[in-house]
Amino acid sequence: MLILLYHFVVPLLIGTLKLHVMASITLILKDNKTNEQGEKPIYLRIIKNRKTKFISLGYKVHPDLWDAGKQRVKKGYPNSTRINAFLAKKVADAEGIAVTMETTKKYVSSRKIKEEILGGASESIIKYMERYRDDLKAKGKMGTHDKVVAVLAKLNEYLGKGDLTFDEMDVQFLRRYEKHLREVKHNGVNTIHSNLKIFRKVFNDAVREELIEPVLNPFLKYRLSTEKGKKEYLTDDEIKAIDELKLTEGSIMFHHRNIYIFAIYAGGIRISDILQLRWKNFDGTHLNLTTQKTKELLRIKLPTRALQILELYAAYQPEKTETDFIFPFLKNDMEYTPELLFKAISSNTAYANKNLKEIAKKASVQKNVSFHTSRHTFATRALRKGMRIEYVSKLMSHASIRTTQVYTKIVNEELDSAMDIFNE
Repeated sequence: MLILLYHFVVPLLIGTLKLHVMASITLILKDNKTNEQGEKPIYLRIIKNRKTKFISLGYKVHPDLWDAGKQRVKKGYPNSTRINAFLAKKVADAEGIAVTMETTKKYVSSRKIKEEILGGASESIIKYMERYRDDLKAKGKMGTHDKVVAVLAKLNEYLGKGDLTFDEMDVQFLRRYEKHLREVKHNGVNTIHSNLKIFRKVFNDAVREELIEPVLNPFLKYRLSTEKGKKEYLTDDEIKAIDELKLTEGSIMFHHRNIYIFAIYAGGIRISDILQLRWKNFDGTHLNLTTQKTKELLRIKLPTRALQILELYAAYQPEKTETDFIFPFLKNDMEYTPELLFKAISSNTAYANKNLKEIAKKASVQKNVSFHTSRHTFATRALRKGMRIEYVSKLMSHASIRTTQVYTKIVNEELDSAMDIFNE
């Protein structure tokens, strides 16, 4: 009888124990995430039913300073006593959570334990970015919305059908992804910067919303890099050549030339603001507007050449109302939603830039002219003529005077070149 019990009951008990094997929770160093100094990050490893999950603890250590047997850093590690107390507490907390879950729930996976330790499901950065994208559209911020759409498309292509949580987008992931953008997508330095800047914004928002711990933000250690592009601007002679170029009056190229010259004299205002100017924004001497990009209220006194251009367009519209657009690009009778307005501005900007290149060619201006060069031209001319840098910064609605200081450097380089005449 005892033999029968041994053969039937004991295997049953062993099988039951296998089904309810306790989770294994240990501290490890992840070899595949070694940095240039040879340090490896410390992770909490959870194994349950042969499935493994990892939680980053935010610290790195060189293997020489890690005691794998005792799962602790050695005395040579900075603040080793405090760090070891932190690590021991994390293990104890995790084991406590695992035991509680295993004794109260029918089925427990390593993923469920990880989610419980993190205080809920590890947030998907993909889903978070999708909500951010939708929120931008609802607020009418279509420029940023389209950037997020493009960044998400690249990220999803890289991941395939996989998801990505905040704790998985660490410094090592960013390095691999930057390499992918550079070597596979052939993106330039500034394009890569623009992509990763979206991720940085998302992480900062998630930290502020307390969705993730600050220690999980890889941008505390990962630095974005940019390269300075050449700021093209026109000389007075080049401005005159474009301004006096004979073009068919009333043609689209004629209008594009006029708003370009207007921008050079009217504080370098952006084409997005020029396209939306209505007669109510002009009081006879000043423009009064809220800029689309920065939402800053500007009052700009117009010099003679800018006033002459407005007089020309006033003559074209003898029955104009204050709500009519000054320049003939947007439709007066159109109700523009944020999405429609963004598309209209984008298409008009592309068309203007195409025509400006042709205009520059016709005027024998050997420079890569786009509408944005009107801003560069205004800034350099204003500083050359002695306008104080803080005034230039205000008129151009720069977020920081540091942005405007780039133009000071250009002017100073011109002065340096001028002094070279004494070497001739």
